[in-house]
Amino acid sequence: MHWDRLFEDLEGQLAAEWESERAALDAESERLRVSRLELRSRLRVLCAATAPATVDLPGGTRIRARLHSLGSDWVAATIVEADETSAARSTRILPLHAVRGLSVDHGLLLASLDDSDAAAPVLRERMSLGFVLRDLGRRRVPVRIISVDGSDFHGTVDRAGADHLDIALHDPGEPRTAQAVRGFRIIPFSAVTSVQTVGDHMP
Repeated sequence: MHWDRLFEDLEGQLAAEWESERAALDAESERLRVSRLELRSRLRVLCAATAPATVDLPGGTRIRARLHSLGSDWVAATIVEADETSAARSTRILPLHAVRGLSVDHGLLLASLDDSDAAAPVLRERMSLGFVLRDLGRRRVPVRIISVDGSDFHGTVDRAGADHLDIALHDPGEPRTAQAVRGFRIIPFSAVTSVQTVGDHMP
């Protein structure tokens, strides 16, 4: 009986050690997996969930939004303006370089660590900011561009290069006509905080 109790005690100790080792290995494996996660992977999960978030932008700007589409270097969000009713919504493209941080519900934050259930990347995720801007320019869609220094430009994209765009400046709501254009501006993509279209013209 003495030996039986001793063996049972040893078995219990060995099982506890194995369990502890396995937990340590699982924790290390999870740390390694998370260390390889990219922001885009987490944004893909958040967009798939149409996650509400507070997005920090340059100049201390914070916007409340629902994330819904991801491109190669941008995320699209439906914004609820702080000084407007909840029914007043606008969609903006936010270049990833302009996103300074996101505040999300803790449950969504943890869920974004696991991208195994997220939808597979779609063709939209290959669209660059330049690709989207060229399409908006081709369709002559009026846009509002806010730069990292807070400047606000209204007009129509005339052309978009690899890393910059040309915009014909005119008043909001005006079509791009020779009479309406007040000037032209070259804006590097790196200076863009957000792009907002007038009406439902998002890709």
